[in-house]
Amino acid sequence: VVGNVPVFVVAERVQYYGADGKLITESLRDYTRHCVARQFGSLDAFLRRWSDADQKKVIIEELAAQGVLWEALAEEVEAKQGKPLDAFDLICHVAFDQPPLSRRERADKVRKRNYFARYQGAARLVLEALLQKYADTGLEPIEDIKILQLDPFSRIGAPVELVQAFGGKAGYAKAVAELETQLYA
Repeated sequence: VVGNVPVFVVAERVQYYGADGKLITESLRDYTRHCVARQFGSLDAFLRRWSDADQKKVIIEELAAQGVLWEALAEEVEAKQGKPLDAFDLICHVAFDQPPLSRRERADKVRKRNYFARYQGAARLVLEALLQKYADTGLEPIEDIKILQLDPFSRIGAPVELVQAFGGKAGYAKAVAELETQLYA
């Protein structure tokens, strides 16, 4: 249900009732493109909003509220691309015809830029582990500080120690934001 209107995915097609009460059937890609256009209008507007957002999951939730069917879209696009994509690449590819990168390809680009050179010790280990976690599972988990309680982070140190390696919570949040900037550069 999107905006009090039932929406069903039927064989890569979406059916919903328009404002005039008539049944509308379109491809999942076209439906997503229209949802994104209503929210952002242009690739530049989307990129600005994405880079300005403190937490990308807010944008993902906004688009879901606008009707983007994330699971069905990811399933369809990833099957055709043959690689796992995150929300950013799904939207850029489907709505704005941009070539997508897999999460692993994005992580590899960050590694090649030697982004970690400015960090030492536990801070560097945490950022490398966050990048690997992004490649494996996506962006949302790395935005939650509670991830520091899980493996492999718990093997590096206690969450408080890990945050202190960045000079405190603000430093940790800044480092994660910089990592996200590097991922989407």
